[in-house]
Amino acid sequence: MLSPLVATFRTPDLRKKIFYVLGILVLYRLGTTMPSPGVNFKEIDRCVEAASQGDSGQIYSLINMFSGGALLQLSVFAIGIMPYITASIIVQLLTVVIPRFEQLRKEGQSGQTKMTQYTRYLTLALAILQSTGIVALAASGNLLPTSGGDCNSQEIISDRSIFGLIVIVLVMTAGAMLVMWFGELITERGVGNGMSLLIFAGIVARLPAEGRTILNTGGLRFALVCVAIVIILIAVVFIEQGMRRIPVQYAKRMVGRKMYGGSSTYMPIKVNTAGVIPVIFASSLLYIPQLILQLTNQNSTDVAGWQVWMQDNLINPSSPFHIVTYFLLIVFFTYFYVAVTFNPEERADDMKRYGGFIPGIRPGRPTAEYLSYVLNRITLPGSLYLGIISILPNLFMDIGSGAAANIPFGGTALLIIVAVGLDTIKQVNSQLMQRKYEGFLK
Repeated sequence: MLSPLVATFRTPDLRKKIFYVLGILVLYRLGTTMPSPGVNFKEIDRCVEAASQGDSGQIYSLINMFSGGALLQLSVFAIGIMPYITASIIVQLLTVVIPRFEQLRKEGQSGQTKMTQYTRYLTLALAILQSTGIVALAASGNLLPTSGGDCNSQEIISDRSIFGLIVIVLVMTAGAMLVMWFGELITERGVGNGMSLLIFAGIVARLPAEGRTILNTGGLRFALVCVAIVIILIAVVFIEQGMRRIPVQYAKRMVGRKMYGGSSTYMPIKVNTAGVIPVIFASSLLYIPQLILQLTNQNSTDVAGWQVWMQDNLINPSSPFHIVTYFLLIVFFTYFYVAVTFNPEERADDMKRYGGFIPGIRPGRPTAEYLSYVLNRITLPGSLYLGIISILPNLFMDIGSGAAANIPFGGTALLIIVAVGLDTIKQVNSQLMQRKYEGFLK
């Protein structure tokens, strides 16, 4: 069982990649604990502890999970990869709307490089905007609304001068760009997807504290949570490994004096083709109402009707409207992301160019229509699976004073952990198989 692991570390280049990834993850976690200049770290600790005992802990739990706990700490990596995720959403939406972006996507590596530059520029703009909003909320005392305790949210930022606030904004913006660079380095020189691994590291870092919180509940409640974790884990692993294999036959052709083709293979289409990207996209959009409400409610005693409605429906994680909206957003982004990343016409043209065909289906347009038909059918259970797994903590929000909702082992967090873990292991396995070693996955 340990032979694949031993073979991994015996391979020099693969061992170097793994240690390279681990080194960047250590630097990322170090940045999440490093406070920004002019921030009262002790006061933040008291406010975060008070917020975690109230409703605000549920409000910020998802965004704080993506930042690995750095958001509420106002650290150097406070906004983390959120600007990059938002920029990626916008650029991919523009790919469908703007013909220029669609043309760049079809140009291959050069077009992808150009779109990556646009994403970086947009990430910088969004990082400045988001860091400014967070610093403004912290300076006004609305970042961590708490009731009671010895927390004074007005004293989170000790230096509230214009120069001091600008310095904090610049530090957080630089931290967001550094996190984006970390993710790109992992993707290019390491193993796995960089951005997903950064989110993975942030979630895993919170496991001990959240596990202790569940353990403190004790009794039957703790046993039920453990059973739910095992059931969800088995379901996630089972569906993440599921795929539809479309048989593909390649005709024989002569190139010079050699004969090529004549082989049979298959085209794998996973049940969850989109991975965890739709969940991240939907979570990012649901954070916008909370930010709008905070920006428009600067210590105001008069609360408008639309603010009350947003608080009760969009922001409250246990409200039926919030759950349904979250579920529908995940389904929409699943279909959208699959449509952007998997083009049946391009796949059909590639198969036709190299002499491949699906048995019983004519090459060209009929093949594209068949692939589109199969993709739409298999995306439906994948999108429903993502939506159901993600809203499970929201459905049980009121059980056990929110203990069932705050566990990082269920819902979105468990989905990210399993999906990123399996994807990373598959990439390591593929590199091992190239060297004729026995892989991790049988």
